[in-house]
Amino acid sequence: MTPSDFSRIALSLEGAEASSHMGAPDFRVGGRIFATLASESQGYGNLMLTPELQAAFIAEAPAIFLPVGGSWGQNGATHIRLAEATEDVLLGALHTAWRLRVEKNQKPAKKPASPARPAASRKPAPAKSRNK
Repeated sequence: MTPSDFSRIALSLEGAEASSHMGAPDFRVGGRIFATLASESQGYGNLMLTPELQAAFIAEAPAIFLPVGGSWGQNGATHIRLAEATEDVLLGALHTAWRLRVEKNQKPAKKPASPARPAASRKPAPAKSRNK
């Protein structure tokens, strides 16, 4: 497979859009990234998976999948060796990353931390009594 195949398949998924992040092509659904071609020059596509799915993909096809380096890889970002992948494998991998992103997009947003109350609305601290 080639970077063009990666792009074609990624964009065939419902709601997928091409964009870029830090100058590298990426693929988004609901405005959030599920795959990139940030490592295209090394012959890789990148998939945003969970660490558990990453481990399963690597166990199933270690000649095709490997973790992205550093903390990204520890969090599930996974390279796919494009030259080694068949169309079925690439479609399945991209579909998995896309599905995970769609599922995450459907979860309610985390509640932001409640802001600190302005000083004027705080109750004054009780006065300390001094026993002499």
